[in-house]
Amino acid sequence: MNLTIDLKERDKELFVSISGEIDAYTAPQLKENLQPSAEKLNQVITVDLSGVSYMDSTGLGVFVGLFKTIKKNNGQLILSGLSERLRRLFDITGLGDIMNIKSEVEGGVE
Repeated sequence: MNLTIDLKERDKELFVSISGEIDAYTAPQLKENLQPSAEKLNQVITVDLSGVSYMDSTGLGVFVGLFKTIKKNNGQLILSGLSERLRRLFDITGLGDIMNIKSEVEGGVE
C-alpha cells in the first residue's frame, strides 16, 4: 500500500495529512518528509491521521522520534483524527499519555 503525505504550511505551523498504511516500508518516507520541520525551533506540527488505515511499531517509532526532536526544539506535535484502532495503539504503549492527541481533526488540512 502506498502512503500519501500532504504538507501545508501556514504561518509557523505545518499541517500534515496522511493516508494509507504506515509500516516498515512507508515509515522512512514519513520520517524523511517530517524530520526537517521537526528540527526547526518552535515548530508546531499538526498531523491528521484520519486517512491512516494501518500503523505498526515502525510507524510508532517515527512519531516517537519526531516527538523527541520537536520537544527538544521547543515545538509541539499534535496528532488528530486517530481511528479507534490507532488510538488504542498509542494508549497501550503509553504514548497517549505523553503526546498531544486531539479527538477532532483541526487546522487547515482537508
